[in-house]
Amino acid sequence: MAGVWRYPVKSMAAQELEAVEVSWHGLAGDRRWAFVRGGLERSGFPWMTIRQRSDMGHYRPSFLDPSRPDASPTMVRTPAGDELDVLDPALAAELGEGVRLIKQDRGVFDSMPLSLITTQTVAELGARVGAELDAQRFRPNLLVEAADGSPFREDAWVGRVLRIGGLRMRVDERDERCVVVTVDPVSTERDPAILRAIAREREGSLGVYGSTVQPGRVAVGDAVAIEA
Repeated sequence: MAGVWRYPVKSMAAQELEAVEVSWHGLAGDRRWAFVRGGLERSGFPWMTIRQRSDMGHYRPSFLDPSRPDASPTMVRTPAGDELDVLDPALAAELGEGVRLIKQDRGVFDSMPLSLITTQTVAELGARVGAELDAQRFRPNLLVEAADGSPFREDAWVGRVLRIGGLRMRVDERDERCVVVTVDPVSTERDPAILRAIAREREGSLGVYGSTVQPGRVAVGDAVAIEA
């Protein structure tokens, strides 16, 4: 295991972790909060995300009580340096007219509660587009270094169960990508060539989604074993 991240507020900055408990609803504290765009409450995708605001990833959430991430008050540091409670109406107003906040204890996920990609997949895509890519561009929970060094190895894990530390995770499907991957997580600049390359060479998908078979703790440095 090369990296572990959670995203306390959907589409905002990640928290890099050394270790975390994983439940039936994903990593503790992952994507429990989300902002909804005004007038789109009945939409299939109402969320305010990096698609609409490329600087969403520069809003940095934190927990006042990190030992209880699913119950802790959540603060957000804005790009301007203001520290606001996620519940503060000023934060929603800053994100856009009519934007409002929701909380879901089971998490606000696009598809599945766990996402995984390998270091080799990120590096290979970068080589194909002629750029060094940050894994955070793909917003994974779990970054794995494949033992044989081959890129796109995770595609072959679909339908199988992985053991990572105390967690057993089923890999359910490939991760179909959207325009979020075109946004550089540091500069916020957009590069459509990233998504075009994924569409052209990987059928629009990169990395995989999964779900919990047995809750448990995962940590950077854990071995990843394929069970079935």
